[in-house]
Order: sequence, then C-alpha cells, then structure tokens
Amino acid sequence: MEFIADFHIHSKFSRATSKDMDIRHLSEWAKIKGIKLMGTGDFTHHLWLEELKNNLEDCGNGLYQFNGVNFILTTEISSIYSKNGRGYRIHNIIVAPSFKSVDAINDTLSRVGNLASDGRPILGLDAAELARIVFDIDENCMVIPGHIWTPWFSLFGSMSGFDRIADCFEDQTEKIFALETGLSSDPAMNWRLSALDKFTLISNSDSHSPQKIGREANVFDCELDYMTIRDVLKTKDKKRFLYTIEFFPEEGKYHYDGHRLCQTRMSPQETKQNNGRCPKCNKPVTVGVMNRVEKLADRP
Repeated sequence: MEFIADFHIHSKFSRATSKDMDIRHLSEWAKIKGIKLMGTGDFTHHLWLEELKNNLEDCGNGLYQFNGVNFILTTEISSIYSKNGRGYRIHNIIVAPSFKSVDAINDTLSRVGNLASDGRPILGLDAAELARIVFDIDENCMVIPGHIWTPWFSLFGSMSGFDRIADCFEDQTEKIFALETGLSSDPAMNWRLSALDKFTLISNSDSHSPQKIGREANVFDCELDYMTIRDVLKTKDKKRFLYTIEFFPEEGKYHYDGHRLCQTRMSPQETKQNNGRCPKCNKPVTVGVMNRVEKLADRP
C-alpha cells in the first residue's frame, strides 16, 4: 500500500512547541494531511512516554495506532561533546520497534544525563557511543542523523559537525543507512556528494506544531510494518520508497550564509568575496547549508 510517513516531530514537552502537540491533535492533523504514519517524537521524556503508552494501541508489527493513524516510536537526541580537541553538536533521530526497547534505551541514557529536562534531551554523549548503546539494546533500532547540514547542530554542520560520516560514527558507521536532509537542503543538493550515494535520504517536518506536520515527508509503497519499513530504508529500495515531499530549500532557515540580527544573507560566492565576514557587523557569518554542500561536494 502507498502511504506518507513523517518520522521526525516533537511533542509538547520539547522547547518552543505548541501545547497541541499531543496524540489527539497529531492524529487529527495527520488525517487532514493524508499522513498514514507519524513518528511519536520525544520517547525519552517520561511524561510523553506515559501518554504514548496510555493512548497507543499495539498493532503487533512494531507500529502503534490511535484514531486510525499509525505511529512509530521515535525521539531526537542532542549530543554535545568534545572529540580530538574539538567540540561537536550533533542531532540524531532514534527509531525503535517496541516500548520494551524504548524503556531499555531510556534507562541507559538516564544515567548519562537528565532526560526529563526537555523532549529533546541534551547529552554529553559522543554520537558513535550513542549509536553503540542503541544497537546493543536492539539491533533493529534505527539511528538516523537529523537535518545533516544545519550549521549549529548536525553531522555536517559548519559550526559543529564533521566532514566525513565515518569520523562521526567510527565503527558504528556500517549500521547507519539513512540520513535526514533537513528543510534547508533537498535531495539534489545531497546527490552532489558521492559519499552519500549508499544512504537513503529521508525528509521529515521536524514539526513543533500540528499544522506543520508533513511539510516534508516520505512516500512509501510497502506494508505498514516496522521491519518492512526498516528493510526498505536499509536496502534503498526505490520500488518501495518512492519519493520525498520537499520544502523549497531556499525557504529553510539556514540555506544561505548570513546573520539573522543583521538581516544579511549571502550566497557562497558573496561570502567568499567578503572573506567570510558580515558586511554590517564585520563578524564571521554563520555558514549555511548551500556553502557547506559546495565545500564537500565532489560533483557539479
């Protein structure tokens, strides 16, 4: 069956989110948008997890249901850590096939940091170590680097990331098979890096309010079943993973370089001409997604 999936959202327990980010409103808006499968977001937060357990009905196939909408257990972890004398800030989405796995993940991560502080907890945990913990608990979990080009918090972020996936995930790299492109990039931009060819590129809304779910999403033609979806993403099966629904990357917050407060935005070429500095305040600009793609790309 063909269906739309949005894996990455946040609950009302995350910072700067709508109080309507609850199961009832999510299911109502999923129906309006035609979304058959929603990520729960924030399963690391104890109050949200309690709400999920009280409301979701187990479908027996790694998915859950409420009011005719399917849900898959997801969360996002913000890792802030130092490695080889440099600081990194990476966001990773974790997808789990059962509440049993979720409970075990939460139990282990709660010893690392305070999971109750926010729906998307900040942990001083190396991304490779996070992946190791998750896969040791359940090898059928998925770890998907979130919005991989965003400057401040991402795998390839200009302010906080790496140039190579293997430098980030080390011996866990082989277990990573999907990447989230983020609102400020689209698949065509990502195709410029041959290093990403083996990964499945997914797109999600990263929504903080119910109205914005599905602004980016994924279209599948397969069974609504956790292991099937995981297999489709792992094998990059183009017959069953049809396409992504995309935001215009130019509308993303970080597509170009610049400073929000100075209201400057610059193309990679303009940044180069200005020696990387803002024409208004003369401080270094925040280097955006397009510039970063340009820097790492090995294709025109």
